[in-house]
Amino acid sequence: MDVKLGRVVITGAAGKIGPTVREGLREEADHLVLVDTADIEPDGGAETAVNADIADRAALREAFSGADAIVHLAGIAEEGPLDDLLDANVRGSLNVLEAARQAGVERIVLFSSNRVTGNYPIHHHVFPDEPPRPDGFYGVSKVAEEALGQLYADTFGLQVVALRAGSFEQRPTETRHLATWLSPRDCVGFVRAALTAPNVNFVAAYAVSGNARRFWDLSVGDGDLGYRPVDDASAYAAEFPDDDPFWHGGPQGGDFAGPQALLPHLGE
Repeated sequence: MDVKLGRVVITGAAGKIGPTVREGLREEADHLVLVDTADIEPDGGAETAVNADIADRAALREAFSGADAIVHLAGIAEEGPLDDLLDANVRGSLNVLEAARQAGVERIVLFSSNRVTGNYPIHHHVFPDEPPRPDGFYGVSKVAEEALGQLYADTFGLQVVALRAGSFEQRPTETRHLATWLSPRDCVGFVRAALTAPNVNFVAAYAVSGNARRFWDLSVGDGDLGYRPVDDASAYAAEFPDDDPFWHGGPQGGDFAGPQALLPHLGE
């Protein structure tokens, strides 16, 4: 069944994930509004490019005018100093949510991260409603982003879906990805489902391919959003050693977790 998505805004449209989402939604959206600080060339009359920073709430409100939904990808997607992550991922997400509220946009898809639970051990199967255990400041910023989404859903009635994205790559590039890989095809599938799922208040769901060795439960994505991933990193398992130390124990975040990952960002 064909589903028309209306007017959809993508923040961070020029980033790592943005072009894949843009391409995946192009046929189903009436119009795409591509927001980024980088220059973007719109494709004909079905796209509009807006040069704007998520720190600028007024610019966001203007970009969101008349939109039916927002896919929020913009922000810092790697470990860093907490102040930088708070500015980009927490205050930036607040600006997106508040500008959406002011512009009358009801459906917001936030790109959260698996890193909100990256300190659970690899043998633990994590459900989305379990307590956060972030593996670094980046994970902390995404916990806060999800909390803001919940707040705006509960307080103002916005329909918010937080997708806890796995490791988005064209194909797995390291052993950990056998558990965490999110393929481009499944990424678009989760976004499409998050935009169209009925009866949404606030939903947090892991967005990861159907990897046999995954850490995270997919029942929310299947039940609440109606999407079941189709790709599996096991198809690439022969490219990685079976006895990789990653599988011997430790946190799901792997090299993203632990003192060696956090200490460089603590300052003096």
